[in-house]
Amino acid sequence: MAGRTRTWWWRWRGNPLRRREDVLEAWLVLAVWVIMAVGGTVAGVATAQGADGVFARQRAGRTPVRAVLLVDTPRATAHSFRSPAAVRWTAPDGSVHTGKTLVESGRRVGSAVEVWTDVRGDLVTAPPSRTEASVESGLLGAASAFGVSGVVFGVGSVLRRGLDRRRLAQWDVEWGMVGPRWGHRTG
Repeated sequence: MAGRTRTWWWRWRGNPLRRREDVLEAWLVLAVWVIMAVGGTVAGVATAQGADGVFARQRAGRTPVRAVLLVDTPRATAHSFRSPAAVRWTAPDGSVHTGKTLVESGRRVGSAVEVWTDVRGDLVTAPPSRTEASVESGLLGAASAFGVSGVVFGVGSVLRRGLDRRRLAQWDVEWGMVGPRWGHRTG
């Protein structure tokens, strides 16, 4: 059984058939893979850390407050388990506020509900838990890494296609010079 001969770094070695485009393509492929690996990793880690920082600031700047429901909420349906309703709450500074927020359906007037407020006492959405923040940060980091890698791969593919066109044009010119020497043409 004859084994396949494999020569490492063959595109960079001297070869009478090697063209300038072959060397450019070899460097291009190497650069694309390095940038995809390093750039994608850096983008993914930076995005995940940035998102995690934003979520941590949200958790630190938002506090749960007990509020009182001012209106009855409709019963839950197959499409909604929460509905908007007016609530009243007391801010940490003692001022009384009213506003609308989503609460569980089927609640009665005067029911206690938990709402989240920012440092000014305004209603905000609940911050993500540590677990939710970790999962979302990881997904955002992975999406960023794949996005950077995809763009780099796409640019590399376009550049390689251009090198292929140049190579084919050179072969066409060379064939035009060599072909007539071989005698009559068919067709």
